[in-house]
Amino acid sequence: MASAGFVYRVNKENAMNQDEIRKLREIALDVRIKTINEIASFGQGHIGGSMSVVELLVYLYFHEMRIRPQEPEWIERDRLVLSKGHSGPALYAVLASKGYFEESWLSTLNKGGTRLPSHADMTKTPGIDFTAGSLGQGFSAAVGIALAQRMRKLDSYTYVVVGDGESQEGEVWEAAEAAGAWKLGNLIGFTDLNGQQLDDYTDNIIPMHDLKKRYETYGWEALEIDGHDFSAIEAAIAKAKSIKDKPVMIIMHTIKSYGYIPGEDIRANHSMQIDKSKAEEAIAALIKREEARK
Repeated sequence: MASAGFVYRVNKENAMNQDEIRKLREIALDVRIKTINEIASFGQGHIGGSMSVVELLVYLYFHEMRIRPQEPEWIERDRLVLSKGHSGPALYAVLASKGYFEESWLSTLNKGGTRLPSHADMTKTPGIDFTAGSLGQGFSAAVGIALAQRMRKLDSYTYVVVGDGESQEGEVWEAAEAAGAWKLGNLIGFTDLNGQQLDDYTDNIIPMHDLKKRYETYGWEALEIDGHDFSAIEAAIAKAKSIKDKPVMIIMHTIKSYGYIPGEDIRANHSMQIDKSKAEEAIAALIKREEARK
C-alpha cells in the first residue's frame, strides 16, 4: 500500500481510544466475512472494490454519521452516496449490521427478486441514499444533495465515495468544479485510490496523476491518508469538518480486495467467482491473519 506520508491530528480529548479502534476492527472483520459470504451465495461478484472501502464504511456508519436505522428517510440525516456503486455488497453488510434490514437478506444478493442488487439502488434497499451504477453520476448527485442540504439549512453532511477508475469520467470533474465554485463545506468526498479498475491497472489506461492537486485546482481542500487506518480516517474527517468554506476530498490509498486474500496482489480482482468452499478458505485465512496482528 502506498504511504500517505502524513498524519492529521485529532484533538486528544475527542480522539478514539484503543478500545474503540479495536471494536471498529472487529466490526470490519465481521463486515468482510459477511461480504465474502454474500458474494459466495451468488457465486461471483464485485469483491475487489467492496473490500477496499470496508474501513471507511464501518467508520462512517458506526462512529461518524448522524443516522437513524429505524427511520432511514429521516430528513436531517447525513447522506452517503456510494458513487462506485459496484461496492454495494460491503455497504449492504454494513447496513444489515446496523439494523436497516434483516441480515438474512445478504444471502439473496443479486438473485431474482432480491432487494440487494449488484449495484446500490435506493428504490430497493433501506438506507441507500442514491442509486448508483453508471459511474460518475453518483458524484454529481452528491453535489446536488449537499447543495439541497445547504438550501434547506440542514446541519448535516453529504459523504460521497468515488473510485479512481471512475475518476476518469468527465462528469466527476464537472461536478467537482461546481462543488468548488459553490463552496460546499458540507460535502466530504473519498477517492478509493487502489490503483486498479475493471480490467487493468489505472496507470495502464488513464493515469490519475496528482489527484490532490487536481481537486485543489477546482477549489477543494484535498487530504491523503491510508484508507485502511481508522485513526487516519478519523483525523482526516475531523480536519474536513473544520473547513467550512469549501468541499474536501480525502484521497484514500487502499489495496483492492483487501481482506479477500486470494484477490490481493492480482489484476483480475474487480469481480471474481467465489463458491462456498473458496469463501470458507478465504475467511479462515483472513481470521488467521487478523489474529496474528493482535
